[in-house]
Amino acid sequence: MSGDVALSSEVWERARAETVAHLQQLIRIDTTNPPGNELALAHYLHGVLSGAGVPVELMEPTPGRAALVARIAGDGTQRPLLLLAHMDVVGVERDGWTVDPFAGEIQDGYLYGRGAIDDKGMLAVNLVTMLLLQRHVVDGGGALTRDVVLVATSDEEAGGTWGIDWLSEHHPEHLDAEYALNEGGRIRIVGGRPRYVAVQTAEKVPNRIVLRAHGPGGHAAVPLRGSAVTRLGAALAAVGAHREPLVISPTTRTFFAELAPVWPDGDQARAMRDLVSENVRRMRRGAKLLERIPVFDAILRNGISATVVAAGVRDNVIPTEATARLDVRTLPGEHIDAVAERLARTIDDPAVAVEVVQRGRDAPICDHHSPMFLAIRAATRALDPHLAVVPYLSTGATDSARLRRRGVACYGVLPFPLTQEDEGRMHGHDERVPLASLEFGLRLVHDIVRRMAAVPAVGEGEGVASDAHAAPAGGG
Repeated sequence: MSGDVALSSEVWERARAETVAHLQQLIRIDTTNPPGNELALAHYLHGVLSGAGVPVELMEPTPGRAALVARIAGDGTQRPLLLLAHMDVVGVERDGWTVDPFAGEIQDGYLYGRGAIDDKGMLAVNLVTMLLLQRHVVDGGGALTRDVVLVATSDEEAGGTWGIDWLSEHHPEHLDAEYALNEGGRIRIVGGRPRYVAVQTAEKVPNRIVLRAHGPGGHAAVPLRGSAVTRLGAALAAVGAHREPLVISPTTRTFFAELAPVWPDGDQARAMRDLVSENVRRMRRGAKLLERIPVFDAILRNGISATVVAAGVRDNVIPTEATARLDVRTLPGEHIDAVAERLARTIDDPAVAVEVVQRGRDAPICDHHSPMFLAIRAATRALDPHLAVVPYLSTGATDSARLRRRGVACYGVLPFPLTQEDEGRMHGHDERVPLASLEFGLRLVHDIVRRMAAVPAVGEGEGVASDAHAAPAGGG
């Protein structure tokens, strides 16, 4: 891309409306996983992109599932940049919604629907970013310095077997890139205004543990001490009271150190500064306050949540076995076997077995001084100079870990400013995205891509964009 690439207000107004319209259509295509049925949505994307002249390939890993890859070619000066988003969504409990979750309704400045945040909102933003590049760069005779590749996957919400894993195994050429932008971060509104952009540079590792309790069985008319169900109940109570050790990684230290200056709550800001100090007493004091805030506590230690409990076949039969499944998210470098050993000591009951049934894999941590991170920071501050841009170790799992293990430096930015309450609607009832936040996300992603794949415009602010191209390439 050469020359001044600034888009007019009229172009942005059309792009904003286009993003809203596409997101509504994406929501109306039900891709609840299972079963997914992402193929119908992929056909929609294929029609929009090919109609605009963007080269696109649609693949069907298994009947009804899809992978879509669209590529705007660059001049090869730099290696490709991926824009990643998944097409599937989690299920809904319709009785808990005040609107039709698959209608894409707009009310009071919000667009409602399953996937509005996770992850069809980002998919719509990526789609329109590609359309803007095609219309205002390629069709105008300009050139990018690297390929920009939109990758839309299936099955992310169920583990990625028919999504990123299938692409990695069968078409790794589509994932050959230097950088990628994906979900996983957040832009948080606190005290009425956006405060920070948390850029996911690492993520916790998902594991599964099963607690298996045994005890005497028989007719429920004769109560038995030490039954499997009561033993399991006691074990779960012990797990609920258990606290994993405090771990402050370099990423987390930087996160709190840079968040403290913009945090509106004075006591919490002071706790952040205490946590990252070199004084052990201050660190403990800071951790004690921050652990009361679940979203902060979750990045300070391994997380353990009981999710599924099973026992018994009839009301009048005392079962001899009862089980509970635990979702365990370990910090990078922490070992699930060590967590299991601590849990066994905490439960302290030989009749309750603690078994690791699924082990996650660590992924490399991305550099928060890389050209990509600098471009994210510069693009953010061009939109709002008051926002802190901080590296973030996310508690949830995304497709980014697979890419990082392939050597792609993948950064997570859910690009929509959201309150904690609205972010909590993700996977919950009445999921929604503010229309103003959707526009912010479009402008942010477009500017990140422009800075990473284009010759910067003359006279552009800060000079950070130029630095993003001059600095050595970062790794994942």
